[in-house]
Amino acid sequence: MIRSRSTEMVIPGSGNTEIDVDEGAQGQRLDVFLSSTLPDCSRSQIQKAIDNGQVTVNGRAVKRNYKVKKGDLVSFAEFQLEEIEARPEKIPLDVLYEDRDIIVVNKPQGMVVHPAPGSTSGTLVNALLYHCTDLSGINGKLRPGIVHRIDKDTSGILVAAKNDVAHRGLARQLKDHDMRREYLALVHGIIQHDVGCIDAPIGRNPGDRKKMAVVFCNSRRAVTQFDVLERFKEYTLVKLKLETGRTHQIRVHMAYIKHPVVGDTKYGPGKNEFGLKRQALHAYVLGFRHPSTGKYLEFTVGLPEYFKEILSVLGSVKGAELVESVENLMYSEQPDGSGNT
Repeated sequence: MIRSRSTEMVIPGSGNTEIDVDEGAQGQRLDVFLSSTLPDCSRSQIQKAIDNGQVTVNGRAVKRNYKVKKGDLVSFAEFQLEEIEARPEKIPLDVLYEDRDIIVVNKPQGMVVHPAPGSTSGTLVNALLYHCTDLSGINGKLRPGIVHRIDKDTSGILVAAKNDVAHRGLARQLKDHDMRREYLALVHGIIQHDVGCIDAPIGRNPGDRKKMAVVFCNSRRAVTQFDVLERFKEYTLVKLKLETGRTHQIRVHMAYIKHPVVGDTKYGPGKNEFGLKRQALHAYVLGFRHPSTGKYLEFTVGLPEYFKEILSVLGSVKGAELVESVENLMYSEQPDGSGNT
């Protein structure tokens, strides 16, 4: 039973760094590979990070003696030794669905997904530890149950796994791009095309390691589809579908095409528009096959209040219709019994 998790660890300060393993490193132990990659970190620090699940290979925590292969994606973080503990906290959860294998929640804007320096409490993991008897342990002591993440300042749907079998099943779908993940965003400027596809690789910004960027070396393919829902004088409301799941993918891609997400201080102009302290980005659809039954489940949540208020300020002609249609999906019963909530 998972109730409290504590560790002295090497953990991320602000986002992961991703490295593709090339042919020259083939067969090296993971800790040896990272020791050569991170000369400023001791071997023991790196080993602690690996043991605590803060280094992943292809999205999964592995052991320090894992032999890296060409094409592996190793993700790690800026190293900082700190005592962190993930404890159960009585934090309200908006639970959309729950059974013995999985739990689906609607994360509010401003909630961090898992503990990290500066965010050691009040996270989704703290809430899940209180709410759930068991969570999967695949992703280490500070990320129990966490299969995928959305940014702190993004609202919307996440699924967490209660056991390792469920976790592997969900992670496989994520890796194979079989999960349906759709977002709503308000972006700067007028997007001219009604539909489009952004196919541009994402990696660490060479000029600022705390940011991601579209780069063509040490990067991974990233694909985002978009549909324009409504255009305003200076903004566009878009629906976005992820085909891949890179760090900050939507925010980076929209900034790349010169239409950054409104309220995004990292990749946008950083202006305090509409009184927003965070970006106008909402994960409103999540669909996947249940890892035990194989049944397709799809969940939809309506627009949060901050998004409704923005549409009201903009005088959206279709705003009321959009809110109503999303909320109709939220409560409608799917013909296949797909668990829409």
